[in-house]
Amino acid sequence: GPWFLDYLFRKSWYDQSTYEMTHLADYLRAHPTQQVCRPSQSSWGYKGFHEYWLNETNSWIYPHLHKAAERMIELAKREPADELEWRALNQAARELLLAQSSDWAFIMRTGTMVPYAVRRTRTHLMRFQKLWDDIWRGKIDSGWLTKVEAVDNIFPNINYRAYRPL
Repeated sequence: GPWFLDYLFRKSWYDQSTYEMTHLADYLRAHPTQQVCRPSQSSWGYKGFHEYWLNETNSWIYPHLHKAAERMIELAKREPADELEWRALNQAARELLLAQSSDWAFIMRTGTMVPYAVRRTRTHLMRFQKLWDDIWRGKIDSGWLTKVEAVDNIFPNINYRAYRPL
């Protein structure tokens, strides 16, 4: 998981010289001749496909998730006016990631704890929408933001700018 990746990156930086980390764009600039291929879609899920994550039980979430992702890209282009806006932008990124968790769609398909999965998806999407509205209006509710940050404080070092187009 994330701790393994953190360890791998740190170890790669400090303790070895066998390989180096690089950005894909940098690699392609250094090695412009590459064979082009298109990987086949597959999954560890049922029948090796995505039907647990996209089917009649959960397809309703995807238009909302796509819209939120598009909006996050727009938010990521902003420079915050102050620390409160910075926190709101980071919380918006956090809420989007939480809404996009594949667990919710999976649970909806398996039929276990469906109300919980639906509630979590809707809650994170609604929080994202409130943050979007507050940021664009320039009226961020600091008390509400503080409460939300305390409830779901995963990714404490998240940076909303990760959503900026390259």
